[in-house]
Amino acid sequence: MATTTRHASPICLPTAAASPFKPRAAALACLLACTSAAQAQSTAPTASLAEIVIQSSTVTASPDVSGFADQPLATAPLSATVISSDQIINTGARRLSDLYRLDASVSDAYNAGGYYDYASVRGFVIDNTYNYRREGLPISAETALPLDHLARVELLKGTSGIQAGTSAPGGLFNLVVKRPTQNTLRSLRLDAASTGNALVHADLGGRLGDNRDVGYRLNLLGERLNSHAHGTEGQRALMALAMDARLSPDSLLEGEFEVSRRSQASVPGLSLLGTTLLPADPRININTQPWTQPVVFQNFSGSVRYTQAINNDWNWQAQLGTQRLKTDDRLAYPYGCYEPVSDEYLFSYCPNGDFDLYDYRSENERRNTTAAQWRINGTLTTGGLQHQLSAGALTSRFTDRGQPQADDPYNPVGIGNIYTLPPFAPLAEFTDPYTNRTERSTEFFVTDVIRWNDQLQTWFGLRHTRLDRTSVRTDATRSTAYTQNVTTPWLAATWQLNAAQMAYASWGQGVESEVAPGRPRYTNQGEPLPALKSRQWELGLKSDDGGQRWNATLFSMVRPASGDLLLGGATECAADDSCTRIIDGNARHQGLELGGGRTSGAWSYNASATWIHAERRSSVIDPALNGQRPTNVPNWVLRANVSHALAAVPGLHLGAHLSHEGRRAVLPNGSLQLPSWTRIDASLRYETRLQDQPATWTLAVDNLLDRRFFKESPYQYGHVYLFPNAPRTVRLSLETNF
Repeated sequence: MATTTRHASPICLPTAAASPFKPRAAALACLLACTSAAQAQSTAPTASLAEIVIQSSTVTASPDVSGFADQPLATAPLSATVISSDQIINTGARRLSDLYRLDASVSDAYNAGGYYDYASVRGFVIDNTYNYRREGLPISAETALPLDHLARVELLKGTSGIQAGTSAPGGLFNLVVKRPTQNTLRSLRLDAASTGNALVHADLGGRLGDNRDVGYRLNLLGERLNSHAHGTEGQRALMALAMDARLSPDSLLEGEFEVSRRSQASVPGLSLLGTTLLPADPRININTQPWTQPVVFQNFSGSVRYTQAINNDWNWQAQLGTQRLKTDDRLAYPYGCYEPVSDEYLFSYCPNGDFDLYDYRSENERRNTTAAQWRINGTLTTGGLQHQLSAGALTSRFTDRGQPQADDPYNPVGIGNIYTLPPFAPLAEFTDPYTNRTERSTEFFVTDVIRWNDQLQTWFGLRHTRLDRTSVRTDATRSTAYTQNVTTPWLAATWQLNAAQMAYASWGQGVESEVAPGRPRYTNQGEPLPALKSRQWELGLKSDDGGQRWNATLFSMVRPASGDLLLGGATECAADDSCTRIIDGNARHQGLELGGGRTSGAWSYNASATWIHAERRSSVIDPALNGQRPTNVPNWVLRANVSHALAAVPGLHLGAHLSHEGRRAVLPNGSLQLPSWTRIDASLRYETRLQDQPATWTLAVDNLLDRRFFKESPYQYGHVYLFPNAPRTVRLSLETNF
């Protein structure tokens, strides 16, 4: 190993604290120590890491989420989307769900205003605990994730068995923060919307030291929040700092730290009036009791990464990351109603608009994640074949802690109505137990890309994961504990048709782990089910000649499903030993993804379309579900963007966006469908100069035609939810340097 003499690299992470804002001092101390160490380095003529030049990502970038180092997306045998910081700003995105409009394979999956985001990718709802990464390390997305400090958002579509130990099929998100800039950056963004939102964002960057060996990137943001729904005033703040230090010509130390807080009342979903759709009114907010409080998300995330070149072909990397979340989750929410005419309890609103209103308050939820990873990457030529190899290990620990909640699912605080909502008294005590969880994961992985000739490459990946999971409620009941070992392979082959076009085929697995709840009603309470392995094959064509790009992907995914098998003539899973949790058939999603983009003169466009045939299969618990389409999965989705630079007015750009989502099932039996919908957005962007500095004015109108419709219909806990699209919203922003 070629190295140079250097001081010990200070790598530090703050410990858990009472508030996520308190680790700032530790983070800054670590970075200052890194800076001091870098300035003390000597240089030596050894193998060096390539000079770093940070710039906005494009679709040809090498996505970290792929699991294969230094493989451009255009030549990788997988389907992925890279959303750059410019795209985040241009769409006016404040939350991850605002970016779904940029990819036809992604749609909403219970995205309530003021709450955190859920995503459905290729028709599968991905898991907020296991399907998200920050800088390649696992994080929890059970919080409000800010976007303003990100260089890009990466989305891998499909199973992710070689990228993550356990994860739901569909997709994997990775958040990549902005890096220090080579040149001094001083950028200010002001943004205001017709809803009452107002934002101020400063983005600062540059390099320090006589040799410019230390770089920094600082993002500071404050925003007043409001929305179309009544009673949703709030605020959020963000401070994010990224630094790097070139300790020697062949080593690099990087750190990324962020602190954020968001406070805003959540807007619960609406529901059916009996068995019919009600008018889509985006201004209705049922969470408006006198005792309504905001949901508060506090987040500290930090990571450090050390990269060491061994020679021109090999390097190794060590990475350590942590996330500390605190949440106060509060909501007055409607759920079901008693319908006297039919003398039955409905899992929707009553036909006259009545519903049972419940009080839910869960204070001081703590979710902490710590992860460490070591990997080695390099190129080896043997037997006339070139191997691009990567191997490593990752260990992580996740804890979820809470205290008894105010939540009585059997006794509503009152009966409300969609048209008139009187005040009710809240629950007086916090008596509902919280489930505390502890999860540990140890993973070993290896990948190998073999180049057989100028046209053919084969790809191999393997990941072995050991899981240790425990849970117990705060009243010491319903405890579970188990250990499970799983191995997930992935295989692919690519054929370069010509300089611009490539064909590929891939096969892989993903895995989920489930345990029967620790309740006496289950005969197998606390026992793990066999590993739920999803399987996927994918065929694709890609073309990218620098000016025009397109892709076509055909996929098939099969995911095991679980359910409760009733025993001994039981009519419901309630009495002791009345049911067994089993694997009950599967869900198969098959589809076609098409995408493309082109820039030609003053015009540029990109578009994507996804068709999905999804069905439930082989259920023995409820055979009536077999052949049915899952709820809230549109049959097809279209996204399109077009931009035109006006020659008559230099600097002026016209933009338009179209989103269309097809029909989807509202009820599991398919008896009710949500109609398809179309939304059009428009924008004017004017590039000019202010005080001899570049500046960009943007005027954007979301939902230009002010169409009213329900954009999604998630079905959860036996209840139908309906989320209306936001009304026409106007945004005005200015971005300039100073």
